Amino acid sequence: MEKTLEFPDLLRLIDERSTAFRTAVASAPSLDAQVPTCPEWTLFDLVKHLGGGDRFWAAIVGAGPADAPPAEAVAARAALEVPREREALLAWLAASTQLLLSALREAGPDAGCWAWWSPLQTPRASGGVARHRAQETAVHTYDAQLTGGAPQPLPIEVAVDGVEEFLFTCVATPSAWPHKPTAFDFHTTEGRSWRLTVDGDGARSTRIPTPGEDSDAAGVSVHGTASELVLYLYDRIPADSLHVDGDAGLLDLLRAWEPEE
Repeated sequence: MEKTLEFPDLLRLIDERSTAFRTAVASAPSLDAQVPTCPEWTLFDLVKHLGGGDRFWAAIVGAGPADAPPAEAVAARAALEVPREREALLAWLAASTQLLLSALREAGPDAGCWAWWSPLQTPRASGGVARHRAQETAVHTYDAQLTGGAPQPLPIEVAVDGVEEFLFTCVATPSAWPHKPTAFDFHTTEGRSWRLTVDGDGARSTRIPTPGEDSDAAGVSVHGTASELVLYLYDRIPADSLHVDGDAGLLDLLRAWEPEE
């Protein structure tokens, strides 16, 4: 798993994780159950969020290159109406995922589109959207499973790619790090490692070819399964669920950092 997942793999994973999400929702005791990892949401709210996101990104990909999301997509998401009955809700969610997948297939991986992230390490293109939506769907599947009382680790294929995707998409920025320059190493038990460097030039990540190589350069190193690392990065589990070497306080600084746009 040294290579980034190919576009067809990302589409397959979106479909697979959405199916797993719907299975978790179908078996949950109540749509009104609070989501432990998103305490401001019920399970119904989580479904609305994921399906609404699928439809929103389908419209963005379909609109092509832009400096802002299409006004119609923003308005549609704000006025989103979702069925309350469980079977109808699940059908609406399945249709939402298919709208996203159809838009991505039609566009192909290299078509430009608006995206909220810096293009520093993730392109503002349909391929970047597919990679990020695979991760969002996987993490929200965990949320739904947890709500139903049966959380499962993220599948290895999506989780290993997910660590890198998060670092490249959600963290990469040209905005200056407001503290002393340092580096964060992330090591998976599956054998993949990355180094996040933060300094006056911003934040960027690289793969570490040999885990443990030049480990003294890192201010802190985090070790866990790929699933655990993704869930930590998305603030689903605490740092003390992982093995941390070095200055753990740096992780709090990273979590609190809000780079300027």
